[in-house]
Amino acid sequence: MSKRAAARASLSNRNENAPSSTSKRAAKPPAKAAKVTRIAAKPKAKLNTKPNAKASTRPAAKPALKSEPASKVAKKSKPKTAKSLGSTSQAVSRPFCIVDAFASRPGTGNPAAVVLVEGGYPEDEQLQQIAAEFNLSETAFVLATGQKHKGLPLMGLRWFTPTMEIDLCGHATMAAMHALQAGVGMKNDAVIFDTRSGKLPVTRQGQLITLDFPAIIGNQIKVTSAMSAAIGCPVEEAYLARDLMLVVDNRRYVYEIKPDFAAMMTLPGMGVAVTAPGSGHDFVSRCFFPKSGVNEDPVTGSAHCMMAPFWSVLLRRKNLSAHQVSKRGGEILLEVRDDRVLLSGHAVLVAVGTLMM
Repeated sequence: MSKRAAARASLSNRNENAPSSTSKRAAKPPAKAAKVTRIAAKPKAKLNTKPNAKASTRPAAKPALKSEPASKVAKKSKPKTAKSLGSTSQAVSRPFCIVDAFASRPGTGNPAAVVLVEGGYPEDEQLQQIAAEFNLSETAFVLATGQKHKGLPLMGLRWFTPTMEIDLCGHATMAAMHALQAGVGMKNDAVIFDTRSGKLPVTRQGQLITLDFPAIIGNQIKVTSAMSAAIGCPVEEAYLARDLMLVVDNRRYVYEIKPDFAAMMTLPGMGVAVTAPGSGHDFVSRCFFPKSGVNEDPVTGSAHCMMAPFWSVLLRRKNLSAHQVSKRGGEILLEVRDDRVLLSGHAVLVAVGTLMM
């Protein structure tokens, strides 16, 4: 039996535990622009950590790292309001950061906006307007609950593309952790994010941030001519979960993809991840999400939750290195642990400011 056939058999046995696909929400027109300040001044935002009755308290997983009291994450404050120029209406001011995730220097990896909210999330419509205003692949909204889970600070976290809310996002989760530390001054090196995909532990050791995410096992489906046409190269295998993963046999195909986004809109799955064996890395990939308003995502943590188990079985290794070869590019270190995938990388704070909407 070939390695690839063995991989298919192993993955097939795990399909029963595959996570379900995301729900989608329609976008609303963007509101007024955010006022951005470059990071030289490094202001520390205030974030209320008083317990919030609305915060989720679902039971969850793991780490037992030592942490400081959640009350030290930030001081108590009320959201400020400011009148828009030329208007008598008032807007709530909220601190935000922009962080390049899976990046060791600015301008690489995947940028995400991180907005800090207090006392509960705003209405979904407003969250979507804010994400559309930033117009990055994802905007993360972090809610300080003032609560702990297994001795660690518990933070609410939601992710929005410019057009919809999604259930799982790796780079915006990494950006949220980095924003809390570099932008707000949180001292804890471990937190739990309460999300639509459950409670997700995030830790930091030195400069390396590690996400503990669920593994995603795709169901193998028949390769069609439409798949090859959408990426402009032959497809060897196809797997479907939330996203469609297309396996090609040469990394050169991945680098040279000429995506047909209109054709991708007709394929199954929310996004299209194309992957091949790497050179210097265990595998390479590119990821496309035209259905959610992001034609090409620079670095996609959630897609690696599907690619890592596949390559782990094929290469017979638990620890892997991956390179997403988009224009910005990004590297991810991966460890497959049963039904979990650990994703590690670096992040860079690019900007801090105050959102006036």
